[in-house]
Amino acid sequence: MNAPSASCPLRLAMLGMVEGNGHPYSWSAILNGYDEKAMAACPYRVIPDYLGRQPKETLGIPGARVTHIWTDQPEDARRVAAATFIPHILPRPEDAVGEVDAVLIPTDRGEEHVARCQPFVEAGLPVFVDKPLVDNAKDLAVFNRWVAEGRPILSSSCMRYAKEFQPFRASTHNLGELRFVSITTPKSWERYGIHALEAVYPILGSGFETARHTGREGHDIVHFTHRAGAEVVVAAISDMRGGFGLLTLAGTWDHAQAVFNDTFFAFKAQLEAFVEYVRTGKRPFPWAETDELMRMLIAGRLSRAQGGAAIPLSEVAICR
Repeated sequence: MNAPSASCPLRLAMLGMVEGNGHPYSWSAILNGYDEKAMAACPYRVIPDYLGRQPKETLGIPGARVTHIWTDQPEDARRVAAATFIPHILPRPEDAVGEVDAVLIPTDRGEEHVARCQPFVEAGLPVFVDKPLVDNAKDLAVFNRWVAEGRPILSSSCMRYAKEFQPFRASTHNLGELRFVSITTPKSWERYGIHALEAVYPILGSGFETARHTGREGHDIVHFTHRAGAEVVVAAISDMRGGFGLLTLAGTWDHAQAVFNDTFFAFKAQLEAFVEYVRTGKRPFPWAETDELMRMLIAGRLSRAQGGAAIPLSEVAICR
């Protein structure tokens, strides 16, 4: 990857917007700052609420700005651009090629991401893809092939960067050997399961072995086993709005609990990681972790479809 020099501001394109996901507003505001009056019209009230709690000096990532935007509905691009100081609205997403240094795909429908990313991957542009990267093994194989070819692609949930969980990512030694871990999220397994999975993954590390779905669609409860001896239960219940990011860790010596609260911090850290990746070419975490996380997400769906059968992650078709 040919990274721009540190003295040259990165030009970023924000490409795509789907119903139920306001990331073009929030990510662009974190990078560019925002106009309070225009942002008040944002249809996702939580975004101006948490932005408004931040000191203005915390906005912006030095040396990087969103300069171009395209959304699936043209009126959304006009609103986001007005709220977050984006100077260029594109008639087509592929028009970003040759105009920017990197691309942000802020949509959370995994089944669409191969098609959304392909023009920019083929053009050699670094691409950040919102969670989940994919929702099926065939598309995961495409992304794995692209990465094996050296294409600069990064994907994550902001929960990887949640400050509330950082102490446990550093160490759980005081808890002894972890035996039970649980994490919760509202909304669907397909779109929000990855938030829960990526919250716990950096704590336990690689080594997830099987997935068994014990709930039903809309009440997705998935039990994972880990080679270190931990039982991991992830709950994604569609209308559980009071249950985003509730973490429990129980070990052979002690226990701990934490609750995710600071969305702004997690989003900014996530975007900073991508900007640093574009600058240096050094991944903030191995691609193998994204591969395993996607196989966990896919295995949960497969188990649900098979009436709760245990699905070995090793049997989820992949291409390394």
